[in-house]
Formats: sequence, C-alpha cells, structure tokens
Amino acid sequence: MAAGEGTVRLRPPNNTLNDRVVGWWRVQWLLLTGVPVVVLAVLGALIGPARTWLLAVAGGLAVLGLLCTAFFPSWWFRVHRWEVTDEAVYVRSGAFWQEWRIAPMSRIQTVDTLRGPLERAFRLATVIVTTASSKGAIKIEGLDHEVAAELAEQLTHITQATPGDAT
Repeated sequence: MAAGEGTVRLRPPNNTLNDRVVGWWRVQWLLLTGVPVVVLAVLGALIGPARTWLLAVAGGLAVLGLLCTAFFPSWWFRVHRWEVTDEAVYVRSGAFWQEWRIAPMSRIQTVDTLRGPLERAFRLATVIVTTASSKGAIKIEGLDHEVAAELAEQLTHITQATPGDAT
C-alpha cells in the first residue's frame, strides 16, 4: 500500500447546532452569574460594615458575567460540530483544547434525549450517546427538539442493524 492509501483523515463533522442554542447558553450564563450577583448585592445592602467590598465583588462579577454572556455562546456555536454516519457518531467541541469524540456504531449501548426546562423554552434537546468508553457518554447539545427525536430514532435503527457487542 502506498503512503496515504487506506488512511482515514479526521475531518470536521458537517453539522452545526441549532442557532437557538446561543440564546440558551446566554440564559444559562446569566443565571449562573446573576444569582450570585443578586445574593452579594442583597448582602451588601443588609450588612453595613461589609457593604463596600460585597457591592464591589457583585459589580465585578456582573461585568464579568455580561462579558462572558456576550462572547462565549457565539464562540461555542462556531466551534461545536456533530455528524452521524452509518459507521459512527462524531462530535467536535472546543477552541483552545479541541476535543473530538467518535463512537463507532458497534460500541453504542444507549441513545437518550434530554430536554430540561430551559431547553424546552428554546425548543431544543440534547442527544446522549452512551458507550462503554471510560470517557463517558457523547452529548450533542443544542439540537432542534424534532431533529433530536429523529436522530435518536435513526441511531437506534443503525445500531440495531450494526453487528457488535457494544462493550
């Protein structure tokens, strides 16, 4: 075999997440930082001697939270990719530390969908593909809820038709 023949090159998966995922991630950031900001601000208003530093910390956290809310969700949307073929499930995430997860169909044990309250509000869902890997399940977050249901059904049919013991 000549050099390069029979070699499979890793390529970026084709599919992006649903664009509503950016709003979902932004709301998560706002909740993640908003709750501690409110608690610190209330404590600062109630506790006289510590007022200055509590309000300063609340203000700093609020600014940091707003910056992260504005920047990270858009960035994550650009770098997260997924794809399903007859052979495997591919997921790529991360910008500085890129993570590629590939689950061969013969190794898939379960396929689940998850829709928390915020995901339902944004009409999104997460597909969780569980394998025997010590790294854990592969999650494809930010899918349109109908696409997620179709994907779970597709994966179920493909894995049933794929020989292997899923261990």
